[in-house]
Amino acid sequence: MRKNPTYPTKLRKLALVIPAHNEELAIASTIRSAMGAGQSKSDIYVVDDNSSDQTYHIASQLLGKDHVLKVKRSGKALAIQKAVKTFELIKRYEWIHISDADGVFGDNYFTVFKRRLNRKYAAACGHVQSLPGGWVSQYRIFEYTIGLEIMRRIQNWLGTITVIPGPTSCFRSDIFPHIEFSNDSMTEDFDATIQIHRKKLGKIGYFPDAKSFTQDPKDYRDFVNQVSRWYRGFFQVARKHRIGFRTQRVDAYILYMNLTTVLFTLQLLAVLALAWLSQQGLFVLSIYILTDVLSTALWVTFAAALNKRWDIFKSFPLFYVLRFTNLYVFYKAFVEIIVLRKFNTVKPGWDTAGRRYRIQTG
Repeated sequence: MRKNPTYPTKLRKLALVIPAHNEELAIASTIRSAMGAGQSKSDIYVVDDNSSDQTYHIASQLLGKDHVLKVKRSGKALAIQKAVKTFELIKRYEWIHISDADGVFGDNYFTVFKRRLNRKYAAACGHVQSLPGGWVSQYRIFEYTIGLEIMRRIQNWLGTITVIPGPTSCFRSDIFPHIEFSNDSMTEDFDATIQIHRKKLGKIGYFPDAKSFTQDPKDYRDFVNQVSRWYRGFFQVARKHRIGFRTQRVDAYILYMNLTTVLFTLQLLAVLALAWLSQQGLFVLSIYILTDVLSTALWVTFAAALNKRWDIFKSFPLFYVLRFTNLYVFYKAFVEIIVLRKFNTVKPGWDTAGRRYRIQTG
């Protein structure tokens, strides 16, 4: 039985909650990097969602058993709620930061957060980058650069941040009771973000100088599993919150982004049809492919220079495999969730089984 200590009236600034399930390969690096990034050991909490490996033991050795909670299998969202309640974080802290147990933080990550967090924000997130890995991680460097260095800054300016990502999500403690962290969708981070918009809880901040680094899928099969969960979760949340049928700015932005995907698909189909039916079609198709390859190569060069990761050029031709896989999975998930109404019940689970590797920090 846990004791209920008396807490001081003045709230501490920031608590870090790390939900974990079978993370023995990564949890130690995540905790140590948090401490190295400006987070006090006494303000770090781990909730172990019924791991069958050494996750609980490793976290307890680093933080002490008073800072580690083991719960029955709950799923990430409910495990977070249990940790916040058990450790009484709402009563003790101004801000609650949630991070996945599969990454590390930049040297000054929490220093930046503590300096920039203030009452004008309801929530905030930092910048996500890929840890070194295989060809999927190299693709993600390219993808995250466009999504975060450019699009996330635009979202921040417009007040339409669409998702507070799992590796870097921070909430003002007094709004926490107003957010329903549940397992009824596969993307609890997207669901929580849309709730902030729907309930008009406040502004979501973006701190690009607070960098976190996350593990990406090891192989193509794992990539497909991950993006399938993401897109299914996206359409689950879109259906749940009727995205596109409300007049908030975030609805307009999400509709715009999805419209660009549809227009790209129609453009591609039109070019392929022209190539099949017209005598000049092969020439048109060649010009289309060449233009796309050159423009993509420029973006890859920008991403490589910005992140100082020139190794991503090794996998450049394979980027198209993942790009079109993304497109296929997007439409497949739309049919599954919106048309066929599948996946109405989501089992509490984690999508990380079998794909973790030991993080080399430094």
